[in-house]
Amino acid sequence: MSDSLYNIPLRRLDGTAGTLAEYRDRVMLIVNVASKCGLTPQYTALQRLHTVYAGRGLAVLGFPCNDFAAQEPGSEAEIGAFCDTQYGVTFPLFSKVNINSPPRHPLYERLIAAHPRARASATDELTQALSKHGLLPKQESDVLWNFEKFLVGRDGSVRARFAPDVKPENAFLVSEIESALG
Repeated sequence: MSDSLYNIPLRRLDGTAGTLAEYRDRVMLIVNVASKCGLTPQYTALQRLHTVYAGRGLAVLGFPCNDFAAQEPGSEAEIGAFCDTQYGVTFPLFSKVNINSPPRHPLYERLIAAHPRARASATDELTQALSKHGLLPKQESDVLWNFEKFLVGRDGSVRARFAPDVKPENAFLVSEIESALG
């Protein structure tokens, strides 16, 4: 699993090609992000995690996605400008990916296959709100919403999956990051 995770072709927000291979031997927190979501303020805490833990080997990686109520409609340039001016984001951002819509990006295929359910589940409030508006995912294993988080260990194994409303400063999430960092 780990080798294939590192070799999946990706595109950075600036359009350059890449893979996760440059993050080999680092802990990665992979997050699907959006600019027009009620959870968008999580960018602040994600940036804080990146700043505090980067020196110990954490890489926060953002993957914009427009699958969730079209809450990431912007171009790559618009997304980059928004993240920079509104939240001072310095962690790596990648081009938009499909997560629940076909064709699902291979990175998310592997992440979801490794952890089909969020370890720390969403609150009833989020699930009820999504249900009320007909926005629940089709499959139980699908990503619930923007800002779902996957924690990948230094060896490339997917260690945990956190629901969108588990904030980056959540004690359980931080504890899992610290454990993965060793």
